[in-house]
Amino acid sequence: MYAQAETADLHTELEERLAPPARDWLEGALAAAEADRHRSAPPAQRGLPAWELRFAEAGRYCGEDAADVIRVLLLHAARTKAPAVARLYHQGSAAERRAVLRALPYLGLDPLQGLPLVEDALRTNDTRLVAAAVGPYAAEHLDPHAWRHAVLKCLFNGVPVDAIAFLTERARGDAELARMLGDYAGERGAAGREVPDDLYRVLALTGEQPGGSGQQS
Repeated sequence: MYAQAETADLHTELEERLAPPARDWLEGALAAAEADRHRSAPPAQRGLPAWELRFAEAGRYCGEDAADVIRVLLLHAARTKAPAVARLYHQGSAAERRAVLRALPYLGLDPLQGLPLVEDALRTNDTRLVAAAVGPYAAEHLDPHAWRHAVLKCLFNGVPVDAIAFLTERARGDAELARMLGDYAGERGAAGREVPDDLYRVLALTGEQPGGSGQQS
């Protein structure tokens, strides 16, 4: 449905933002990642690759603002396979897990490999993880039922719906999403709570009125 993302623009943008020492550190880290993917020893015999240490250290050497993008580039440069991606996610800090989620569109993982990470993040109440989870990979691979609940998760947790990749395309004509939004708005109204403006934005994108006749999936 959506083309696999490329990293060239990320690399160019990042190099423009980094000071020379950080740029040198980045190029060394990327070279280590690229070298690791050409090693012939089986993964079980390699030990921890040097670039994975750089993955953890990115914030220290280049700043937290740049660390997410650096980690995405490292994962892509190493052509990281599904087991290592899952390990880095589950063993990582919140910032490292967020970077793994942001990297998913660049790694070419099939849904059985990547969606468990998206689903795990959507079960949390960490708004940064939720925002990263609803990126292009989720837009491509989440089924309609799970994607609708991801939209509701964003609304419930105050994650701006601008974080939801391809929202316009997926929401268009979705009468069941409109019904769910209407139910949610009704619940908040009945409880005397404010209905977020983003809810009405998404409802308008569906082109439907709440309570429409869409079929549940």
